[in-house]
Amino acid sequence: MEPRRHSGILLHPTSLPGDFGIGNFGPESFKFIDFLAEAGQTLWQILPLGPTGPGDSPYQSFSAFAINPVLIDLNHFVNKGLIVESDLEEAKCENTGKVDFAFVNSTRATIFRKAYQAFLDSAPEQDKKAFESFCLRHKSWLDDYALFMAIKDYYDGIAWYQWPLPIRKRENRAMQNFRQMLKWQTGYHRFLQFVVNCQWFFVKAYANDKKIKIVGDIPLYISFDSSDAWAKPEMFMLDRKLKPILVAGVPPDFFSETGQLWGNPVYSWDYHKKTGFRWWIERMEYNLEMADIVRIDHFRGLAAYWAVPYGAKNAIDGEWLPAPGDALFRALTRKTGPLPIIAEDLGLITPDVNELRDKYGLPGMKILMFGFDMADENPFLPHLYIPNSVVYTGTHDNDTVMGWYSSINEEEKKKFHDYSGCSGCDVHWQMIRMSLASVSNMAVIPLQDIMGLGSEARMNIPGTPHSNWQWRFKDGDLLTEYTGKLKLFCKLYNR
Repeated sequence: MEPRRHSGILLHPTSLPGDFGIGNFGPESFKFIDFLAEAGQTLWQILPLGPTGPGDSPYQSFSAFAINPVLIDLNHFVNKGLIVESDLEEAKCENTGKVDFAFVNSTRATIFRKAYQAFLDSAPEQDKKAFESFCLRHKSWLDDYALFMAIKDYYDGIAWYQWPLPIRKRENRAMQNFRQMLKWQTGYHRFLQFVVNCQWFFVKAYANDKKIKIVGDIPLYISFDSSDAWAKPEMFMLDRKLKPILVAGVPPDFFSETGQLWGNPVYSWDYHKKTGFRWWIERMEYNLEMADIVRIDHFRGLAAYWAVPYGAKNAIDGEWLPAPGDALFRALTRKTGPLPIIAEDLGLITPDVNELRDKYGLPGMKILMFGFDMADENPFLPHLYIPNSVVYTGTHDNDTVMGWYSSINEEEKKKFHDYSGCSGCDVHWQMIRMSLASVSNMAVIPLQDIMGLGSEARMNIPGTPHSNWQWRFKDGDLLTEYTGKLKLFCKLYNR
């Protein structure tokens, strides 16, 4: 990674304000980029952009390549003459500070379908050629994804491993029948990807023109109910009946006596090695088009991963199995050169994880709020950081700084006060200052911490299946005092 000192903000696009129930790639994205530039920031970190299923987690997506169509700016269809302004009324709702995913999903279908049919009927020839070019360029994943989503719609959203056996196993006759029967529907899902892809790259180009880099994020594992697992089951540890043999998770630790059982199928690494990691290379190349830097979630699983027998009720009875991370990164660097990757190296980290990270010069993560327990040599305290790292006050999985501060005990508060010189006033700004003053080459602050919000603004509580990923800010919440303070700190600490 380049040695220049950067500062940025963590905010998923769904958290942007707007009239349609969820943040999107419309004008509010560009306003937020303007805010970043005015505040002297050079990074915008986001969460994974993939289409989400039950639970709405961006870390459980229907595709490793697709973008969630709910991020489409609906006004685009009006501007293109595909629908009229009144068609958008059903999708409008007050910004309550939370995404209502059920409302958003239910109000998009009619608008999207009307826009697609109008595109087929009346779009200019140059737009249709651009669409055809997009479909051809992304054929390696788009065809399978579009058919997968069309069949999923046909079967009312049930998972592919519950479909009738012939199409579950992609038998030739079944595939031909569904391609013919669902021709309009597969085109529809290609069209949505075309639109949302074009919009995102317009947003990214605007950010890059403002000297702001996008920090993307990819989950290590893929959802079992995904087009990737349906189309390429050989990539995963599945049996002849297409059921997982082993699934992913993490072992019991201080936070959970039974560990965490995620349920994602683990990779058949022998298959990936035989193919020269072709799918992984395609995935990383595509993500490095969509973002300038990519964070790999659960990086430790590329050194060794916790594998649990399928059907287990918890993660206790798993085992550590080796992963070919070194061979994977050798293949990636041969194809792409030096890797602009951030390694999410939190949790139970063993020497092999550090060795893999350091061999390829990847920065790890430092979470400042982790530094104030009563351990004597806590590696999350800034005086123990190294330059090749990324410091966060907290991440999407943590409480906000103010929520954290209100929950810690008096002994931990005293340690924080002694270390920071803070008496308890402006705690969030003291944490931001410490982050930006640290030697870490990159510092990323969740927007909730800049705004000084409490636990009500938390993005995710790990292990809870509902009511996550919902937080949004409102118009007018980005105060000029934020830009002034951030710009001052960036000047003081050479970011």
